[in-house]
Amino acid sequence: MKKHLFYLLAITILFAACGESQKQEYSGEKETKTTEFVSKTHEAFFNNLAKLCGNTYRGKEIYRSHHGESVAEYDLIMHVTVCEEDKIHIPFHIGEDKSRTWMFLVEDGKLRLRHDHRYDDGTPHDETLYGGYADDTGSEFTQNFPADEYSAKLIEDGGGNLWTVTLSEDLCTYTYRLERDGEKRWRVDFDLTKPLQ
Repeated sequence: MKKHLFYLLAITILFAACGESQKQEYSGEKETKTTEFVSKTHEAFFNNLAKLCGNTYRGKEIYRSHHGESVAEYDLIMHVTVCEEDKIHIPFHIGEDKSRTWMFLVEDGKLRLRHDHRYDDGTPHDETLYGGYADDTGSEFTQNFPADEYSAKLIEDGGGNLWTVTLSEDLCTYTYRLERDGEKRWRVDFDLTKPLQ
């Protein structure tokens, strides 16, 4: 009986130690993934974008191809609301439509753009969270995000999408641009010199 209890106790201690070890390893792994960039240009761009934190800006449509409906008649407003070490969220309102948020995320050391689309009650749209990881062609002021595999499956012909986000070097303009297979689709510019109250 004593021998049986001894084995039971030994196994319990072994599992407890193993679980604690895995927990510590996972915790450290998570910290590395969320706070460290692999690319210095991705990090510099993210930090430049974070300088807009807490501000709201008005934009204007520069062009819209025949593939989509123009929104030039509406107020285009971006709010830089969430700024943390691993994410920046920018809700983008088109008139009364507040369904869109640009999400700049640090995932596995890489910079990722996602488009979060939700209804007023917070329910996600069917077509949401598309985007992609920044490639290596950008700079501290411009990043290019080719469509990832998820986006290619979600959006019809979306595999050729390329989203480009640019901050002018004087931090006077924020530009969001969409191309598909090299064709210009949409561009919106925001005036950063006149934050809204």
